[in-house]
Order: sequence, then C-alpha cells, then structure tokens
Amino acid sequence: MIIHPVSPFHRRPWRVSVALCGVIALAAEDALARDFYFSPTALEGGTQVTDLSIFSNPNAQLPGNYPTTVLLNNQRLEMRTLSYLNGLDGALVAQITPLMLRQWGVKVDDYAELAALPAGEPLPEPLGHYIPAADSRYNFTTQTLNLSLPQAAIHALSAGYVDPSRWDDGVPVLFTDYAWSGRENHSDGADDNSQYINLRSGANLGGWKIRNYSAWNQTSDERHWQTIGSWLQHDLRFLKAQFIAGQSSTRGDVFDSMQYEGVNIASDEEMLPVSERGFAPVIRGTANSNAVVTVKQNGYIIYQKNVAPGAFEISDIYASTNSGDLQVSVKEADGSEHYFTQPFSSVALMQRPHHWRFETTVGRYRSQEGSDDREPKFIQSSAIYGLNNIATLYGGLTVAENYTSLASGMGINLGRFGALSLDVTAAHTELAHNESSDGQSWRLLYSSSIDATNTHLTLASYRYSTRGYYSFADANHASEDQDDWRDDYNKRNRIQFSISQPFTNGSVYLNGYQQNYWGTSRKERSLSGGMSYQYAGISYHLTLTRAETDSGEEDRMIAFGVSIPLNRWLANSWASYSISNSKNGGTQQNLGLSGTLLEDRSLNYSLQQSHSDQQPGDSSSLYSTWRSPFGNLSAGYYSAQGGDRQISYGASGALVVHPHGVTLSQPLGDQFAIVDTDGASGLRFQNQYGIRTDWAGNAIIPSLTAYQENRIGIDTTTLPDDVDSNNTAITVVPARNAAVRAHFNTQIGYRVLMTLSLPDGQPVPFGAIASANDAQSSGIVDEGGMLYMAGVAENTMVTVKWGTDSHKQCHADIHIPASSAPVRIKIVTAVCRQEGQ
Repeated sequence: MIIHPVSPFHRRPWRVSVALCGVIALAAEDALARDFYFSPTALEGGTQVTDLSIFSNPNAQLPGNYPTTVLLNNQRLEMRTLSYLNGLDGALVAQITPLMLRQWGVKVDDYAELAALPAGEPLPEPLGHYIPAADSRYNFTTQTLNLSLPQAAIHALSAGYVDPSRWDDGVPVLFTDYAWSGRENHSDGADDNSQYINLRSGANLGGWKIRNYSAWNQTSDERHWQTIGSWLQHDLRFLKAQFIAGQSSTRGDVFDSMQYEGVNIASDEEMLPVSERGFAPVIRGTANSNAVVTVKQNGYIIYQKNVAPGAFEISDIYASTNSGDLQVSVKEADGSEHYFTQPFSSVALMQRPHHWRFETTVGRYRSQEGSDDREPKFIQSSAIYGLNNIATLYGGLTVAENYTSLASGMGINLGRFGALSLDVTAAHTELAHNESSDGQSWRLLYSSSIDATNTHLTLASYRYSTRGYYSFADANHASEDQDDWRDDYNKRNRIQFSISQPFTNGSVYLNGYQQNYWGTSRKERSLSGGMSYQYAGISYHLTLTRAETDSGEEDRMIAFGVSIPLNRWLANSWASYSISNSKNGGTQQNLGLSGTLLEDRSLNYSLQQSHSDQQPGDSSSLYSTWRSPFGNLSAGYYSAQGGDRQISYGASGALVVHPHGVTLSQPLGDQFAIVDTDGASGLRFQNQYGIRTDWAGNAIIPSLTAYQENRIGIDTTTLPDDVDSNNTAITVVPARNAAVRAHFNTQIGYRVLMTLSLPDGQPVPFGAIASANDAQSSGIVDEGGMLYMAGVAENTMVTVKWGTDSHKQCHADIHIPASSAPVRIKIVTAVCRQEGQ
C-alpha cells in the first residue's frame, strides 16, 4: 500500500490500494481514476498490528498539506495550499484562520469570539461554533473546500474581488527588460545598416519601484540615445491610486496626455474588483518580405521589430503616453517603405455611481527631446465622478505661466448601445511677441460593444476647435520657429474611429482618422482595415491601408492571403500564398511555408519565395524566432535578384537579479513572478512556451495581471525523472509592477520502490507510516512490506512507525546502487531495525 498526502499523483483521488501501487501509478497514472475503500476489519494475519482506525471512515485521509480550491456558497474564491488535520471521525478538517476568513470576505469583526482569536492561528473550534449555521467541508476527491455561511456574515463583494491584504509587493529585485533588433542591407554600391535597442529597466524594494524607459537607435548616418522617462512609483492603496515622481506622462482622460517632469497622483482602477484595464491598440498590417516595423509616438521610437512576410499583428506595445497617435512604418527588405497612423486615445469617460477617478500633476512640461519647445511649469488636475447609473460628470484645470484651460463635460450611459461623452475645453494662450489667443475645443467620444451583433466599437471620436484654441502642447510648440507645415496652422477638426466585428469563423476591423487645420486645405488622414476568415481549416485574410504622409503624398497598399494547414504531412505547419499591390511597390506575389518545431512549439520558421512586376523581381527569404528559457531570439535572411541581400536579427528578454540569484528570461511585462524550485532544473510550466527552470532551479513567469489572482502551475507531464514536487500549482496576487516570489517544494532524488523487513524476516507491518530524513514525501507500507518514496538520495535513512510505542518503530538505511542504465524507479531491499538491534 502506498499513499502520499501530497505527491505528484495528487490529481488522482485514491485512498488505500493493494501492493505495488506506486509502480502502477507511474506506469498507468491516467488509468487510476476511481476511489478504493475497504474496511480495515477485513484484514487478518500478521504478527504485529498497525493502528488503522483512521481508515474506518470512508471519508478519512492522511493529514497533510493539500492544494485546495476554496468555494464560498458555491462561488470560487481562490486556489491555495491548506493544512488539514483529522477530525473525530478521521475526516480531514481544514486549518482555517481568522485572517483567511477576512481575505475571503467574511465579517469577522461581527462575531466577538472569532475576532478575538489570533489572526494567523487555526480556529480551535469548528467554524459553526463562531458563526451560527456556518459549515466547512473538504471534498478530497475534487480537492475542494466548501464553505457555507449565512449571507449576513459575508461582505457584498464584486465579481473578481481580491482582498487588498493579499496584494503582494514582491521581493527586492533589479532588472533590465530589453528588445534589440538590427539589420544589414547589402546592395550594389551601398550598404545600409541599422540597430535599435529598447530598454525598460527598474528596481523594486518593498512597495517602491524605480523605472527607466530608454531607447537607442543607430543607422548608417547617426547614433541617437533617448530617455523616454525615469520615475519613482508607489501604491497609494487608501486612495486606490498610484504616486509617480520623475519623468512620465499624464493619463489623458480629460486633457490630452503629455510628457512631464514632476509629481503625479492618479487613480488606478485595476485596484478595483471589476476594473477597466488599460487600453492599448492592436496594430495590424502586412509585410511583403522580411520587414522592419517601426512605431513612433510623440516623436519617440517606442517599438521596432523584424517581422516575417505576411500579415502581422502587434499587441505588446508599451506606449509612452496613454493617448497620442501611433505613426507606423513598414520598411521592406528592398528598401521600399509604407506608412499609416494608428489612432490612439482614451475611450468614452464613464464611472460607476458614486465612484471617483482623479489625477493631479505638478511639474514642468517635457517636450520632445531635441526640440525647441518651451517647457513651462504647470499644475493640472482632473476628476471624473459617477453621478448615477446614467450620467458621469468630469472636468479639469490646467494652469501655467503662459497658458490656462478649463474643461468640463458629461458622459451618458446608453445601455446596450454603449457610452457617449461630450465636453468642452476653453483655453487662454500667451503666444510669442505678447500676443494672446482664446478659443474652445469641443469633443465627442463614443464607445460600444453591441451584444446582439457582437460589434466592438472601441472608439469613435470627433473634435472641433475654434481658430484661437491651442492645447497645452500646441501652445508650447507654436511659440517657436518650426519646420513642420502643421506648426503654422491651428487644428480645426478631427475624427477617428476603431471598429471590429466578429462573425462565424472570422472577423473584420476598420481603423481611421482625419485631421484638418485652419487656414489650409491640407489634411492628415489614415485608413486601415482588414478581414480574416477560416473555413475547413483554411485561413483567408485581406488588409488595406491608405495614408497621407507629412509631405502630402498618398501611400496605399492592399493585400490578400490564404493559409493551408499541412498537418497531414508535416506537423504544425502551413502553406501560404499572398498577393499585394501598393502605389509605389507594384504587385507582388508570395508563396511560403511556415510552422513550429520542438516539443513545446517554441521554434517558429517561415520560408518564402516572392515575385514582383517591379525591381528587384524575384526574391527569397527565411525568417525564424525561438522562444527560449533565457529570451526570444530571431533571425532572417533575404536575397533578391540582382544581388541585394539583407540579414536581420533580434533578441528580446530580460536579466533579473533577485534574492535567489540571477536569471535570464523572456520579456517581463509589467508584473512578473520569480519561480524558485529548490534547485530543480528543467521544470516546465503550464501555458508557458519555452519557459523552464535554469540550472539553479529558477525561472521567470512574465506578464501577470496586477491585483488579481494569477495561477502558476508546473507541467507535471514533463517532470524530470529525478524530481518530485509536493505542490504543483501556486496562486499569486502581484501589486502594480511587482516581482512576486512563487516557491515550489521539490525533492530532487530517486524514485524508489523498497521492500522492508524486520530482523526476524517478517515484513514491516501493513499500514505502517514511513518518512525519510532527506525527502519531504512519506508513504504507507503495503501488506508485503513494500514502500514507494520519491526524492530519495543515494544514501538515506527511512523511519517507519506503526504505533506510538518505541518498539513499534524501526529505521532502515537505504543505499541506492549505481546503475548505468537509466530507470525511472530504483528497486531496493533493506532490513528495518528497531531500537537496540
């Protein structure tokens, strides 16, 4: 008989089985899905009797630590590992503490006897003793703790509520998150080389976070380093807000977002139970070859990446501000380039009834690096208040030495038709040469998700400004001599929208914007759209972009493609064909093969042959990316008729210095977990491509959600033969920008099936409980003296007990023989000697 209170097989509920169960469990774990139970009174024989009364109750199990899903009145709260002891009838009883009850939303303070108990100590009496009609029951089969409490004993919690006491500021950490890309173009008579590095570095100590966001760009003509921002940040939990000091950007809810150097306090809605997550646009387009996609915002290059031929989608943008259009360029391997603008702004301003959202900034306006813009000191404050279920009021004030503006507006909830907001901003601007200007700007915002048609209108916006209106950024910009034609004219009106419509097996999207100016007929405009569809496993896509560049020239491109799966002949692979036409690039056709390789599908590849009716004519390309445990690597090669060649390369990832060492990882995101597995290397994780623990047993799990539960699970199907774990899943709740620790108890050693006998040759009594001095697992001896244990060293001592008296226990020295042939289970025999023998 072999039973593990917490073992790698905890997913299969079982109680007491017959001999050699450990071997059967390893050989056919998936087949063990039913419970076994028999009465211990049915056992006969044996010279020594083990106390098996614990199993006289069909619900009985060994006490220990078990991963548990906690349900409160049938609603899931969280998943955590809890300790259990045996009750009077042998059934497991959860060791619940008052602190846990508070975290689960129970009104502990309403029950004096319960509130008086130590917060972290288990309840000495059943839960029903303190709260009438309350009950706690553990279902071992489903590993679920069912809490039943009167509704009056529970706080009214919103869906997804996580108690602030669980928000984890994480461990001290230093890190650099990098994205590096480069390319080398070789053609007759000219070489063109470029490199781009984006660095997001930081340090965490307690609740304080220091961040720096910088970029380096090198071309054949110049090298340039830009510091986009450096700041210090801390939670203000009593305000549900963030404190930021340094170089950063305002949120852009009421006023346009802008760069500043100073102090900012702003609401953080992700601290709320049901939050409106930060908005970032998805950029879609099509590349005809191994291309470089560059994204600029407010003059800064905030993103650059090499992409393979075909349709691309970029959803990991780290914008420098919360609004401000994104200028996107796609530079092909042959040197041609096309542009479009992705509108980027906040959605319609709505708040829940009696909820506030606010922001206050005191500092100096920060202009684009290298410009001659003025940088005055300013104060800006705004607030949004939910009046009721229908209306939201908002407004704000900006005061500077050369500028004053006042904004006010209202948002209206249109129910299933979305939300609409209308506001006006009046501004007084002191221009150069003692001139002044006054004007107003009207703005209409609309956002919607129509359930009946599943239409997502992310943003529709219209703004009209009078001739004398200047935004704060324009006011500081207009007072100096500039080269851009747009600097000579005031903005007049602007319209933008972003809409997506899913349908059966596909979706369609459309983004666009247009900006007009006073005193000129020239316009800025951009339009991009597309459609994707899948039928019988075959995917189709159509994309269209049309933009008017700074010089007034028009750039357009239309592309159509089809992708056919080849799984019948080559696993995880696709054949593709596409055709595209652009105003300056002619018509191009592409035939390609792409797919994924390796066991965890972490290696992507793309092969493509192209033909164009313009120079360079025929071309070939190869592009590949690998999501490795220590970062993401990419490389590409392009060769065209006439001798043109291009080599592209890139790497993205992070270097993290933490209390357990130094770890290389994939890109971090805002919040991440530092996994510590007691030195077990090679462990993989569920739903994480390419991530595994390094030689020191550490790994980084990136891109966690702030203030919410994040489950991290070991992929037990890929556990190394010499590693076992008592807990295979952990739930963490990181605070904003936190690096939290996720510790897994592992045992590194052999899996051993041992036969134990007493000095007189009799087997160790059936039901005896065994433990090792160097392994955290334990087991129960079967009727033949057999015992299975994991994490056993080459030389270890096993202690076996079948009663409380000293003569009802023995010790066995286990020696694992060396073997050249790898085997999953070591088979040994040993004599278990009692005291005095």
